[in-house]
Amino acid sequence: MKILQSVVVKQVLTENSKSELLDKYRSNKQQLQKECDQLRFEMKKLEKTKKFQQISLNKHYEKEIQMRQEKIKLLDFQIEQLHMLPLGSELKEKEVKAIIEIEEGDRWEDVQSGRTIIIQDGIVKEIR
Repeated sequence: MKILQSVVVKQVLTENSKSELLDKYRSNKQQLQKECDQLRFEMKKLEKTKKFQQISLNKHYEKEIQMRQEKIKLLDFQIEQLHMLPLGSELKEKEVKAIIEIEEGDRWEDVQSGRTIIIQDGIVKEIR
């Protein structure tokens, strides 16, 4: 019988992967900052038209800006944590589904125990 099981994919932190992660975090942060600026611009533009209720308009835009600022704070925290991690650390990247073959006589604990795929610089290094 075959069953589906979640498998954790972890990435080994190397100089290359660290710089790629930093670039990704910084790029995401920059995109979020652009979105905040765009939202502020749109808010000011709509305030001048006076076609909408100012209070509800401001609340909506402020909520959207606040959400993006929270994401920026999270990215800042992730960047800070990444600088503190030593090379060789394993970072959980994602989870994938795998088809596992089970047969009569297999130990259920062994089947249930989570499997892990270790990736280093884009190459599968180990399957646990």
